[in-house]
Amino acid sequence: MDFLKTVTGKVISGLVALGVVVCSVSWYFTAPQTKHMLLAGTGKIFAWAGIVLALPWLGFAVIGWVAKFERNSAGAALVAVLTIGEMVFLAWLFGWGLNSATAWSFFVLGGLVAALYNLLTCDWIAEKVG
Repeated sequence: MDFLKTVTGKVISGLVALGVVVCSVSWYFTAPQTKHMLLAGTGKIFAWAGIVLALPWLGFAVIGWVAKFERNSAGAALVAVLTIGEMVFLAWLFGWGLNSATAWSFFVLGGLVAALYNLLTCDWIAEKVG
């Protein structure tokens, strides 16, 4: 059965359309200062995500060098250094301002995602180099 022809597909399509309309109306009535804050924050997050995605690949030679030690502790130290550096950069982007529980939650979640990505990417690169 074709997804869009099913009842579930129609309900989901309607909910998505409703969400788009609500978001559009909300954006239209949002104050310019709030729009600027949201767009600036989104840009900072995308910049940080780009750094997180690129950094392990830029350190390809370092990862190969660490892989030659054949020690888990060396790999863990490399992943920790990468992740801590990325987290410091994230905190700097937002002016060191982690003033609320929500900010801390997103900061910690971002750190966990960055650490997992660094671990998987460094491991993959180390296997290919070694």
